[in-house]
Amino acid sequence: MSLCAECFHQGEHAGHDYNMFRSQAGGACDCGDSNVMREAGFCKRHRIKSNSNVPCVPKDLLMMSELVLPQFIFSLIQHLREGYNEPALDLPSEKDLHKILQVLEPHVSFLEDLTKMGGAMRSVLTQVLTNQQFYKDLSSGVGENACARTSHEKYLIALKGSGLAFPEDKLACGMQEQGAGTSTLAVQGLAGATATSGQGNSSDEEDQDGSQGVGKRKRVKLSSTTKDQSIMDVLKHKCFLEELLFWTIKYEFPQKMVTFLLNMLPDQDYKIAFTKTFVQHYAFIMKTLKKSHESDTMSNRIVHISVQLFSNEELARQVTEECQLLDIMVTVLLYMMESCLIKSELQDEENSLHVVVNCGEALLKNNTYWPLVSDFINILSHQSVAKKFLEDHGLLVTWMNFVSFFQGMNLNKRELNEHVEFESQTYYAAFAAELEACAQPMWGLLSHCKVRETQEYTRNVVRYCLEALQDWFDAINFVDEPAPNQVTFHLPLHRYFAMFLSKAVKCQELDLDTILPDQEMLMKLMIHPLQIQASLSEIHSNMWVRNGLQIKGQAMTYVQSHFCNSMIDPDIYLLQVCASRLDPDYFISSVFERFKVVDLLTMASQHQNTVLDSEHERSMLEGALTFLVLLLSLRLHLGMTDDEILRAEMVAQLCMNDRTHSSLLDLISLDGIIPGSLSFESVLSAVADFKAPVFEPGGSMQQGMYTPKAEVWDKEFDPVMVILRTVYRRDVQSAMDRYTAFLKQSGKFPGNPWPPYKKRTPLHPSYKGLVKLLHCKTLHIVLFTLLYKILMDHQNLSEHVLCMVLYLIELGLENSPEEESDEEESAGGQERCHDSWFPGSNLVSNMRHFINYVRVRVPETAPEVKREPPASTSSDGLPSSQSSRRKSLQRENSGTAQVFSLVAERRKKFQEIINRNSSEANQVVRPKTSMKWSAPGATPQLTTAILEVKESILSLLIKLHHKLSGKQNSYYPPWLDDVDVLIHPEIPRYSHGDGMTAVERILLKAAIQSRLNKRIIEEICRKVTPPVPPKKISSAEKKTLDKEERRQKARERQQKLLAEFASRQKSFMETAMDVESPEADIAMEIATSEQHVSEAIYDCVICGQSGPSTEDRPTGLVVLLQASSVLGQCRNSPEPKKLPTTEEEQIYPWDTCAALHDVRLAILQRYFKDSSCLQAVSIGWEGGVYVQTCGHTLHIDCHKSYMESLRNDQVLQGFSVDKGEFTCPLCRQFANSVLPCYPGNNVERNLWQSHSNKCMQDLVREVEDLQEQLGTFPSETNLSKEMESVMKDIKSTTQKKYTDYSKSPGSPDNDFLFMYSVARTNLELELVHRGGNLCSGGASTAGKRSCLNQLFHVLAMHMRLYSIDSAYNPWRKLTQLLQDKNSELLKEEAPEVPVLYRDVSSLLLIQILTMPQPLHKEHFTCIVKVLFTLLYTQALVALSVKCSAEDRMTWKESGALKKNMSSGEKSWEALLGHVVSELSKGKIYEEGETEELTVVLVNPDSVECYLQQFCLPFLRITSLLQHHLFGGDLPSCQEDEEFAVLASCLGLLPSFQSSHQFTSASCLDWPVPAFDMVSQWCSELAAFAEGYPDQVKTLLIQEPKWDLPRLLQLPENYNTIFQYYHRKTCTVCTKVPKDPAVCLVCGTFVCLKGLCCKQQSYCECVLHSQNCGAGTGIFLLINASVIIIIRGHRFCLWGSVYLDAHGEEDRDLRRGKPLYICKERYKVLEQQWVSHTFDHINKRWGPHYNGL
Repeated sequence: MSLCAECFHQGEHAGHDYNMFRSQAGGACDCGDSNVMREAGFCKRHRIKSNSNVPCVPKDLLMMSELVLPQFIFSLIQHLREGYNEPALDLPSEKDLHKILQVLEPHVSFLEDLTKMGGAMRSVLTQVLTNQQFYKDLSSGVGENACARTSHEKYLIALKGSGLAFPEDKLACGMQEQGAGTSTLAVQGLAGATATSGQGNSSDEEDQDGSQGVGKRKRVKLSSTTKDQSIMDVLKHKCFLEELLFWTIKYEFPQKMVTFLLNMLPDQDYKIAFTKTFVQHYAFIMKTLKKSHESDTMSNRIVHISVQLFSNEELARQVTEECQLLDIMVTVLLYMMESCLIKSELQDEENSLHVVVNCGEALLKNNTYWPLVSDFINILSHQSVAKKFLEDHGLLVTWMNFVSFFQGMNLNKRELNEHVEFESQTYYAAFAAELEACAQPMWGLLSHCKVRETQEYTRNVVRYCLEALQDWFDAINFVDEPAPNQVTFHLPLHRYFAMFLSKAVKCQELDLDTILPDQEMLMKLMIHPLQIQASLSEIHSNMWVRNGLQIKGQAMTYVQSHFCNSMIDPDIYLLQVCASRLDPDYFISSVFERFKVVDLLTMASQHQNTVLDSEHERSMLEGALTFLVLLLSLRLHLGMTDDEILRAEMVAQLCMNDRTHSSLLDLISLDGIIPGSLSFESVLSAVADFKAPVFEPGGSMQQGMYTPKAEVWDKEFDPVMVILRTVYRRDVQSAMDRYTAFLKQSGKFPGNPWPPYKKRTPLHPSYKGLVKLLHCKTLHIVLFTLLYKILMDHQNLSEHVLCMVLYLIELGLENSPEEESDEEESAGGQERCHDSWFPGSNLVSNMRHFINYVRVRVPETAPEVKREPPASTSSDGLPSSQSSRRKSLQRENSGTAQVFSLVAERRKKFQEIINRNSSEANQVVRPKTSMKWSAPGATPQLTTAILEVKESILSLLIKLHHKLSGKQNSYYPPWLDDVDVLIHPEIPRYSHGDGMTAVERILLKAAIQSRLNKRIIEEICRKVTPPVPPKKISSAEKKTLDKEERRQKARERQQKLLAEFASRQKSFMETAMDVESPEADIAMEIATSEQHVSEAIYDCVICGQSGPSTEDRPTGLVVLLQASSVLGQCRNSPEPKKLPTTEEEQIYPWDTCAALHDVRLAILQRYFKDSSCLQAVSIGWEGGVYVQTCGHTLHIDCHKSYMESLRNDQVLQGFSVDKGEFTCPLCRQFANSVLPCYPGNNVERNLWQSHSNKCMQDLVREVEDLQEQLGTFPSETNLSKEMESVMKDIKSTTQKKYTDYSKSPGSPDNDFLFMYSVARTNLELELVHRGGNLCSGGASTAGKRSCLNQLFHVLAMHMRLYSIDSAYNPWRKLTQLLQDKNSELLKEEAPEVPVLYRDVSSLLLIQILTMPQPLHKEHFTCIVKVLFTLLYTQALVALSVKCSAEDRMTWKESGALKKNMSSGEKSWEALLGHVVSELSKGKIYEEGETEELTVVLVNPDSVECYLQQFCLPFLRITSLLQHHLFGGDLPSCQEDEEFAVLASCLGLLPSFQSSHQFTSASCLDWPVPAFDMVSQWCSELAAFAEGYPDQVKTLLIQEPKWDLPRLLQLPENYNTIFQYYHRKTCTVCTKVPKDPAVCLVCGTFVCLKGLCCKQQSYCECVLHSQNCGAGTGIFLLINASVIIIIRGHRFCLWGSVYLDAHGEEDRDLRRGKPLYICKERYKVLEQQWVSHTFDHINKRWGPHYNGL
């Protein structure tokens, strides 16, 4: 079902699970169609019954269209006929077709527009398209019009190849597609493919043709020829619609035509007619698709149409009945595959008659069959259609025929000598084909076989499946042994058989035995699936290594989550069924023989394996035992309910790794589980906890994950299920590691645990026979032998082997067999007479059976040979070993003598079964195939030796316990102390643990099951165990002991080293953290001790030497310089702006910090002298240069050689060395310059900390004198060179437009302004990083990365080169009363900027940077005091302008009273009164009295508060500056006392008073009488107001209330953004961009990679990142939901801030789930933007070449 966005949003879908995807081809919305969806889901518009009151359209309104349309459509068809030329190779040249389609574009667009006019017009169109008379009259080609005639002829030619049957003359054309090698074959096949009658007869004849040799192709019998004769013949068209569809197919489904045909679907009559037409053309579609070059595009378009038609059950049923849809589909699929069959080489290469598809053909490689199979699956999902299919025997035969084409495809032959030259990658095509063409239709059919009433269907399928299998065995000449070194993973017929059996037992209550074949067939059926299991083990043992990587790929794909349900699960189930019905001894010996480890199962310490190299033995044995454990433990199809299966699958996946919700859905592809279904969610919440998505410090984004609950680890962790479901072996290890970690954490088990044993679901009664496997002698002999070998330390045995052996024993004890019948007892008795291994077949009793002697065949070199044989012996590995037979075998000395035990046993059983099954009593026994791999004569001489064993399984287990614990007598029966153990055996202490725990658990279970066992265990324990033979005997053991000791020592050594390394690292971290501010620490040191350390010491991270930075060999800080516009994005509203999602919401950048500063500078430049303006403000709000460091230092000469080595390094780097970029050699942080450290003398620094006693006047004069000193140009030292070069770097970091503000280009004022603004930018940004205030105090993380001290030295050195003419030095205006003001104004055409208009923070930086460095603390304090008086006056002026006229009068009067008091200069009332009276002289208060009064300042407290807030930004900047220049920590405080604390820290407050009587005015310290000074400053304003009264207030410095910079606020739901932006047109090129993006800083809409908006080779995103962020851009890609960061010339994908309900990203919106904003992630993004750390945190950067 598909809905358009509009109907979807209008409907009620809350709480439903849905996917949204962008349809490329359009289509019909199903809203309103009750056949497809329930009416409750209709949208508001469709809910109103549309047909009830629709008025009829007046006849005359439609008359015109009825007349014109037939002609119009006919002319369109004429064009299509004309344009089509039958090409020579049956492949139309695409250019020609493309041209015609372009010409016809307006025609089709016109039709498309008509369909949008509504129902009335659509019904007219339907009538025209389906009316047969119109078509007859217009298009028959009869008539005098020559043009019409030729076009009709062309049409007839085009029709020729449209049927399935190839006319003889077209054979040659059909040939062109075939490869040269198969040509003769293909001709026969195609000639043979004509429909022959005889539907039920499924046996295939061979071509009786003379050409023997290449192998023959099967002639396929098509079912029910009478019905689908229509698709065999050439198409016949009866109306416009049919021919229109024909040309649509011929022209390979042009997009416009498809959209038109789909847009007509709402018309019911059209829908039915079109569906029938589509079915009629189905074969033709297949033929066109096969020839197409663009089969992918074409496939998508076909499915776009067919999914709309076949999803409607009613329609599908109708077409199935009337048009034989099922027949047509199956036949067409069969024909399609016919074209690429080759002879199968499986089993009998020479005489095989079986054919399989060739996976190398384009048809399979490119999935060309996909649309047809997808349609077939689609119609099988309708119950009515599927039932028809399952009832039709002929169809089932044909379908099994089709499936058999895939049986045994992609055969692998093991390379034994050379490595394969060319690794074919066709295997994926084979897996995809089996999954899509065989398995998915199978699941579709199975979904309708869920109830008892459907038993008949299952019987049908099983019957024809078995027939097909029998045919297959005959065709490949299969007897009883599979060909060696061959494997195919594709057995779809076996899997159909298995899955229908499973369904029959699980859902339909069928008796399994009624549908199972005879024993002989079961023996054949088990061979190939078993071969696959053995081959998996061989592949993992590297035995197929010469076949290349692709064979590993196949082994992994076979068990991979999308395939396992349709491949390995059915295979194992089929083997379980066979095992439950066949003789257990036969089955077990078959398994070990298939896995080639029979020879290993001997008690002898040495053996010869004729079929396996010794290096592979161990892993093959592990494989065989693991397979047996899987076979006997898995209950997926043997009695588990769907919910239990789902839970087991989920636990297995979660135990391997934490998983996201979508990956779980993907990994658990269960039949019958709908993704997002209630059962899925409820099971998930029962077994797992949700871990919310987090952002790790390393920069990697974590998705929302599910992790198993503790009780799941405790009770439900099932290693068997994990082994079954792991694609990579490492996943099993990962699960075990997580399990170990859980046990350690919860204190359940400290050591390395073994996989826990999990109780199994009870077996379904039909499969009870499976338990016989655990209770058969062959298995017991194998277990006994292996336990013995492990105890004796034979080679090639591992802990894993022991683990699996114990697991099998435990399984046997858990599943005791049914009561044994008399017959078996007597058999047992009879066998007991003959000297045998075990008396019976029950494991419980066999465990206690002592075996004394064993006769073994060993090479003569073996140590056992020397012993004398005692009389009574048991012969190795032969369960029922009659002596006579044994002797005869000993006499033979053939190559297979060694393998006799299990193999001979299997042969015997096999012959018995076959003889029992044979219909004629005297039938000849089938010959046994020779064992191809035994090389006669190659085996060394074997001799017989007798081993003294005297052990039972129980005694071996107890000895193993001793061996595992490393102590004698370590096992003590627990029930002797506590009898309850036997009654309540479920003790938690046995559920988790290592091998010893497992042995204890098994012995306990054995004792519980039988009193005799209990007694024997006690007896064994009572006998004092003979001491284990001393270790001296074998050198090998000695070696292992030495090894252990050596390992222990090595471990201790390693621990020591690690500890040393950790302490070093710690001390390094401590020093590294403090490298930036060594002054403070050193100052402290000097205070405490009398060390004479005079200079800061730096470590070079390249050469490792320590020392001071000198003029000759300077040291530098590793820094990253970047242009930043973050400060410019501050706004003066606390509410962050929202991203616009409607046309009404727009963002205007007028209120940003950068915009307001720009406007202010422009107005100043209009009225005042340019050079003066450029000192009255700071720039750098946009495009300012921010400098940050990682804190590591290096010698500058070392750095140069480091850069040289990077330049020569050819490794692909994520940065550009030519641009000076590099990564810090120590911490790998990104950097692009080195900032020289000024040779500092820290002692003086300390001495200046004390307050001086000089009076204010002296200090003011000293400051002035110091400024007057000309900066001498520094001598040419290395240090000064480096300082110059870093200054160049700083300048080139930002664009020219951000540094050039002067009216005269290249003016030195520009450089002057730029340099002190760099300092301002860095101080302001640090303040932002600290959260906008200094309340937290201390050196924050921002302080750690700061390098302001070094930066100041570099800036100061360059600023000193510019001298300020003393007449214009602002210092004089601040500290002296100037006499002759008016004359000055007359002289100059443009006056200087009045002092009250100047930015105080800028003045501070100018003053400090133009003084000789290092600066004295007292001078710094003096400058701050003077500037504070100016700032305070500016605050009072701003305040006075805000008041009403009455308020002003009040202040004027109250101020006049206080003016004469002694503290008048330190009282804001007096000063405010004075300001008001001075400013009243000019025209300042006259203008704009009407503006709204922002503050009603009657209350003195609010005035005080206003003044403090006005002054705070300056105090913060100044305190930070003092902290960096002179060291000393910043005090922390509450927000309300920040002003007082900072004032006292800066020395403005003589002594810190208690806060209640504190006023801001008490910080004032006037260098000259206050009222005169204020009068002088105010008079400048008054003078300016004379000329420009309207501008006076605009330029007053207002209270700056900037909020911290923020990104735009995003809406909660991503769909809001998507719906608005993905159809929005670009403002530049007015098109809808292919990849739309939006800037998250300013909201601009841009085309990503759009060539349309390219300017001077820069694409729009890159351009915008330069204009908006000075090179940094943050864009949200609308169609992908991800964020992309552009930083300079590089970019990276940052991730997504929109996550679904389970905390996952949906990149590229592939899953189409609803997405919601993740506020934490967005905060992290904002944080990285503000702190300029994109370069450090995000790792995957690449160059964008201006192409984004």
